[in-house]
Amino acid sequence: MKHMRWFKLLLVLAFLVACSPNGGGGFSLGGPTPTKPSPIVSITHAPDAQAAVRTFLEFWKNEDYASMYQMLTKVSQDTINQDDFTQRYQDTRTNLSLKDLEFEILSTLTNPFTAEVAYHVTFHTFLVGDLQRDMVARLSLENGEWRIQWEDSMIMPELKGGNHLAMDYRIPARGNIYDNQGNAIATQTDVVALGVVPGQIDPKNEGNLVGELSRLTNLTPGTISDLYASAAPDWYVPIGEVTAEEFNRRYNYYTSLGGLAATNYTARYYNGIAPQSVGYVIAIPKEQLDQYQREGYSGNERVGYSGIEKWGEQYLAGKRGGALYVVNKDGQIVTLLASSDPQPADSIYLTINDDFQRNVQDAISGFRAAAVVLERDTGRVLAIASTPDFDPNFFQPGNPNNIGLTDLLNNPNRPLVNRATQGEYPLGSVFKIITFSAALESGTFTPASTYDCQYDFTELVSAGGPVLHDWTWDHCQNELQTTGECKTQPSGLLTLPEGLMRSCNPWFWHIGLTLYEQGFKTAVSDMARAFGLGTATGIDQVEEASGNIENPQSALDATNEAIGQNPVLVTPLQVARFVAAVGNGGTLYRPQMVQKIVDVNGNTIQSFKPEAVGTLPLKPENLKVLQDAMISVVQNPRGTANYRLRGLNIPTAGKTGTAESGVPGSPHAWYAGYTYANIEGVPDIAIAVIVENQGEGSDWAAPMFKRIVESYFYGKPQSLYWWESSFNVTKTPTPLGGIPTKTPKP
Repeated sequence: MKHMRWFKLLLVLAFLVACSPNGGGGFSLGGPTPTKPSPIVSITHAPDAQAAVRTFLEFWKNEDYASMYQMLTKVSQDTINQDDFTQRYQDTRTNLSLKDLEFEILSTLTNPFTAEVAYHVTFHTFLVGDLQRDMVARLSLENGEWRIQWEDSMIMPELKGGNHLAMDYRIPARGNIYDNQGNAIATQTDVVALGVVPGQIDPKNEGNLVGELSRLTNLTPGTISDLYASAAPDWYVPIGEVTAEEFNRRYNYYTSLGGLAATNYTARYYNGIAPQSVGYVIAIPKEQLDQYQREGYSGNERVGYSGIEKWGEQYLAGKRGGALYVVNKDGQIVTLLASSDPQPADSIYLTINDDFQRNVQDAISGFRAAAVVLERDTGRVLAIASTPDFDPNFFQPGNPNNIGLTDLLNNPNRPLVNRATQGEYPLGSVFKIITFSAALESGTFTPASTYDCQYDFTELVSAGGPVLHDWTWDHCQNELQTTGECKTQPSGLLTLPEGLMRSCNPWFWHIGLTLYEQGFKTAVSDMARAFGLGTATGIDQVEEASGNIENPQSALDATNEAIGQNPVLVTPLQVARFVAAVGNGGTLYRPQMVQKIVDVNGNTIQSFKPEAVGTLPLKPENLKVLQDAMISVVQNPRGTANYRLRGLNIPTAGKTGTAESGVPGSPHAWYAGYTYANIEGVPDIAIAVIVENQGEGSDWAAPMFKRIVESYFYGKPQSLYWWESSFNVTKTPTPLGGIPTKTPKP
């Protein structure tokens, strides 16, 4: 027995030696040491099972389903293909409305060929809060690596056997958008689509019909008549939309007018103001469906696609609720996992006013143009207009008037583009405000500096450059062609402020070239950037472009930059902002369109606060010189805006601009300025106006500036444009100079 015990002890020792990490180097039972590891030795080098599961779960956290699949055992891969495996996880992720997940390894049990790793997962969801589950991963050793023996319960225990998740969505009504007085701009409501059938119009009542449609849709009578003038008698001609509440007030009268076709539908209704900035809703685009569903959308909703509708989605959509069920293969509910109630949407109040916004839109209507009006001392957007505009109601599928949607999307005038914030244009002579500022701050020029402003600028010729011509020379050439006599003479000797007042191109070419040659190569471009050009304003609530400011690479570049030609590119919003800063004493504010956000109970949860983001780098005395020079542009009889702004009793300062557009003979017209009326309770404003391919800023943009000022201070326009016979009606059907007539909304 004693010998038997020793024999057993030796067997145990031999086994321990064979299983030791060094291959049994400390003991030997005789015979040569094997040169290749035995099968038992390879088992001792098996990788860490816990590390394998951690990697698998990290792949899950990062939604790298392909890498997860590669970690499965061969048997598991034979059971489910990669596409079905990926779809299983994606469907679960979507039905959970999963934000993200966290995991924790709990314990590990390892055998020579198999292992079990317990882990804890916390699912953070958009709709039903956090869900926590404990699960077990089983592993097999294949070719020296741990592989996952996958099954459905590794996603959630409830999914074992092929069960799946289903979410019953609880969706609140979309919130409304209001102007600053609480007038609805966008709302969920019953709507009436209005149209006419020309052959059914009673000639005796046609005037009444057109007048009522004009009142309901805010289109001019002439515009409405033009819409159906060439239509066939039996055509349906879309006119516009109105709320059912408004239409039903005089339902019997409207329906008694021959030729009117009215169709009821329920949808998101827009009242037509600032369409590019307010935006619109559409069905969730296919390429974005997965992301929206993950955030708790059922996929059937209509979501904000642009402007305030898009920016404010988080408020306007409300907080969705849902009930999360486990459903078996037969479609039967197994259990309710979690649920939450929806929370009502918030409403957004904008800084713009319905009436004033309409006046601004009318002020530029009929042109490709844009206008921005800011509260001078706060950055609050009071009006923002871009024409041609469009009818956002076209995007509502139940609207019979959306037959024009295809034409809208293909319109070469791009009415969907917000020219006020996305249009990028050379600034022309309005840029001289910046060159003027750089000249003074450099110390090279003073208010008393003078320059003899003649037709030609020849300072580049000695270096092989071109002869450049002042705007007075262009006027002279036009006069010679039309009358045979040149009446426009050069401006002559001018001080620096007088140079701005007369908008003398040679004066500012001289400044740009001189600064460049004296070592101030980037003085003007640096000043432009300090005025907020070349970068987005940060308005956020609507889409915007950044524009372009480049450092000059040559004397010719510096000369061109000085009067705001290419490659200088700006947006009207940027221009309104820096002009406001000139008027308010030098503070650049972030433009904002949202006055407040209000919950369903009427509580304000967010409100407008002025946000200063920069200061113009001008000494107080230089800023004062600039302000006085801009006042002289308006008040001095020789000022470039004086003629067109006569009769405006509100004190203003400004600058005209005419910018090369790339189309010979069709420059962009600019005017930018601010008021300094200092009327208690009526904040002063800053305005930028651009009219594409129309002519000189003094002729086209300055009159629009005047009308906008009148509308703001007096509530409505006070004077006709020089091209009008009555408000919004041109003097001739085909005006001289290519002036477009009042065009109907698409």
